[in-house]
Amino acid sequence: MSDSIVNIVREKYGDVAKSALSTDDAGVRAIAEAFGYSAEELSSIPANANMGLSCGNPTATASLKPGEVVVDLGSGGGLDVFLAAKKVGPKGKAIGIDMTPEMISRARKNAKEANLPNVEFHQANIDKLPLADNSADCIISNCVINLAPDKDAVFREMFRVLKPGGRVAVSDIAIKKELPSALAKDVAAYVGCIAGAISIDDFQRGLRTAGFGAVHVVDSGADLNAYANVEGQSGCCSPPMEKKSTLPIADESCCGPTCCGGAKESAVHQGLTAVLKQYNVNDYAASVKVYAVKPGG
Repeated sequence: MSDSIVNIVREKYGDVAKSALSTDDAGVRAIAEAFGYSAEELSSIPANANMGLSCGNPTATASLKPGEVVVDLGSGGGLDVFLAAKKVGPKGKAIGIDMTPEMISRARKNAKEANLPNVEFHQANIDKLPLADNSADCIISNCVINLAPDKDAVFREMFRVLKPGGRVAVSDIAIKKELPSALAKDVAAYVGCIAGAISIDDFQRGLRTAGFGAVHVVDSGADLNAYANVEGQSGCCSPPMEKKSTLPIADESCCGPTCCGGAKESAVHQGLTAVLKQYNVNDYAASVKVYAVKPGG
């Protein structure tokens, strides 16, 4: 099951990376703003770094300082990496990790546009980080740990890579009460960050077992129904909003079988929208802010 779900997640998020979704789409922008990004932040980075996949704004709570090394787990198009890079400055470094080749490609293109020399991206699973022990001051992540089948392995890798005294500032989804069986087994709900999530207690327990102290997992109170804002403007078939996307696509009005590899929409957003129509996911899940510190330092 682990390998198959990882492959599904990689495929579906690869499709998102190849889509035309960006901050230029009103619905995508609305999702980011609903989860804590300011208009100023969004306008300060490439529009194509944001595809409406956030469930929080970890850079807003990470207390990043000039000269620090920050690692983003599941960095996507680079949204949080670019914001972090501005905070740590030219003497610091912002490193993005993502398992999806298409996301890495999109992020690197965005990095050229952003012209930030202190940014780098690596393709890897977040439970096997290609980074040295004790090499990072802060680890951030945005709605990605819930997608990892082995979350304990992710927590151990986070602990290994952080310097003593290093900290975690993560936004993610956590379960508030047991999911209905149909929802728990729904692949679209897993890919959409709901069915793979763990409880707040399990999140805290997993971090403490990995060695972290000062662990806090707090419900942000954000409305998860914000994801429905993307309905009708997903992927290559998104209608023009206030501006057209800057991503090169052959025909913005094309929704036929030859468009965008045959995908009519971003399957991630399409699947999650279908889940939202069946369930009030706020009853079962929450956007959470996760904090922890590696002892020492």
